[in-house]
Amino acid sequence: MVRKRWFTAFGIWLMMTAGVSAGPQLKALIIDGQNNHDWKATTPVLKTILQDSGLFTVEVATSPPQGADISRFKPEFAKYDVVVSNYNGDPWSQRTQQALIDYVRSGGGFVSVHAANNAFPEWEKYNKMIGLGGWGGRDEKSGPYVYFQGERFIFGRSPGRGGGHGRRHPFQIVVRNREHPITAGLPKKWMHAEDELYHRLRGPAENVTFLATAYSEPETGGTGAHEPMLFVITYGKGRVFHTTLGHSAQAMKSPDFVVTLQRGAEWAATGKVTQKIPQDFHKE
Repeated sequence: MVRKRWFTAFGIWLMMTAGVSAGPQLKALIIDGQNNHDWKATTPVLKTILQDSGLFTVEVATSPPQGADISRFKPEFAKYDVVVSNYNGDPWSQRTQQALIDYVRSGGGFVSVHAANNAFPEWEKYNKMIGLGGWGGRDEKSGPYVYFQGERFIFGRSPGRGGGHGRRHPFQIVVRNREHPITAGLPKKWMHAEDELYHRLRGPAENVTFLATAYSEPETGGTGAHEPMLFVITYGKGRVFHTTLGHSAQAMKSPDFVVTLQRGAEWAATGKVTQKIPQDFHKE
């Protein structure tokens, strides 16, 4: 019996000293419960994507339905390495809002997925945390409209509402920063599945690094400009990955959404990306 215990202990020690992982080491929390998109269909896809990376264990915090007592919604953000928002709905209590801000400022990771950037238009600190947002009454008072033109990002100050998109269609993603850990090694361009191509996003746009854009074609109801699709924000000691992609479960199954979400979530949680890019990652 003593010998068996010794071998067990030795085996654990050997695994640790050899650097062998005993399983996922990072904890992720997905927030849902309200959204103008089908969160009941998309949250399971997000959960599977994160788990399939081999890096994350994933839990879900579901808010009360719209109009119910939101004060009961009190996720313990500090228990997790990264919080992934699939939420767009009723404002949270001041306590829950402050808990999220404290969590990210102190070094926590946050990921904003698609319509999560429509949430909380009146919450100033949230808008700074996600950099840019749309809808909900956002306009020039919310901050500049940011787009890419002539090899640089333009911070437009013209008046107008924030947020919009044309009809859903496949579109090309163009990487604008190939040095960042999330996009390093990815192709310069690739095709994304049918999705909503967000445009005219507005916000504080502070401490933002833009990673990739897509051309918003006038023929599809777009702006005629390259719009931000993937970007990151530094907020206090925390890291935020913002993807505008993913209006549906099918759009989230696009290989590029899978890879960029996995890499973005790891970077938000740890500040680095260890995942290899799949050899079959699709290109233009």
